[in-house]
Amino acid sequence: MPAKAHTTNLNCKFFRGLGDRSRLSILEALCDGPMTVSELVEKTGLTQPNASNHLACLRECGLVISNSQGRFVWYQLKDGRIASLLQLASEITIDTAEGIDECTRYE
Repeated sequence: MPAKAHTTNLNCKFFRGLGDRSRLSILEALCDGPMTVSELVEKTGLTQPNASNHLACLRECGLVISNSQGRFVWYQLKDGRIASLLQLASEITIDTAEGIDECTRYE
């Protein structure tokens, strides 16, 4: 497979991962800094098992890292560019909100 096609496939996989409401909520919360599962549950409204499951996925995919400190595990974005990407996405979404809202192809 050519390098460009491989990169495109990886990008598709990356954006599919961001397309899940729970995972995106966790990533957005982590833009504020490291958090425990309990803090993420409070901030996102997810259940503890659901948040833990999505955190495992995000960690496995290399988007989140975890650090144990005493009896707590802290999660944070692995790369600060993720926060930048999410901020840029929010700005684009605001600028194109009407078209996105009217789009019926991605529901």
